[in-house]
Amino acid sequence: MPKIVDHQKQKVKLAEAAWRVIRKLGMEQASVRHIAQEAGMSVGSMRHYFASQSELMVFSMELVAERVGSRIRNMTFDGSAIEDIQRLLRQVIPYDENTRTEMEVWYIFTAKSLSDTSLQPLAHRVYDQLHQLVGMLMEHLQKSGLLRPDLDTDFEIERLYALVDGMAVHRILRPGRVDAPFMDRLIENHLHTICSSQALVALQDKKDAPT
Repeated sequence: MPKIVDHQKQKVKLAEAAWRVIRKLGMEQASVRHIAQEAGMSVGSMRHYFASQSELMVFSMELVAERVGSRIRNMTFDGSAIEDIQRLLRQVIPYDENTRTEMEVWYIFTAKSLSDTSLQPLAHRVYDQLHQLVGMLMEHLQKSGLLRPDLDTDFEIERLYALVDGMAVHRILRPGRVDAPFMDRLIENHLHTICSSQALVALQDKKDAPT
């Protein structure tokens, strides 16, 4: 019987091979030949799944976004509002080896999108989704009664968005200076500056109360 090939799995295999080539050799060396070799596939076979290198790059970027989105969708939120937000934000920054791989590849793709206009719509869409996520987190703090009432919520969304994006960039560029515990401290400190001190005390009392 002829071998049945899972088309989607092969596309994911090629996208992950593209990630590895990009991390090892850089975007300029992410040729069809190098990616096919990394995936253990012939160039001719690769053409069955992607008609062009740009098509493969777009799919590879989409895979990064989908992996992040899937983790967030499958999370369970059973801690305090601040703890849940910290856990969620770890999914969109290079917090561990998996997320660091995704973020390294993502930023290389983003840089490439400056010259390859076919990548720009996806790059813009993913950044818009991150901005929307931050807005939802701010709304969650507000509904939980934690957010300080005197704040300009729209401005605070931009501040947190800039913090998350900036942390991710510095973690990639200077990993020896910005590590996971440091990012945890930055996020926690920032959240405490925008939350009511009375609400935080009440939250801590509730957490410390015997069950």
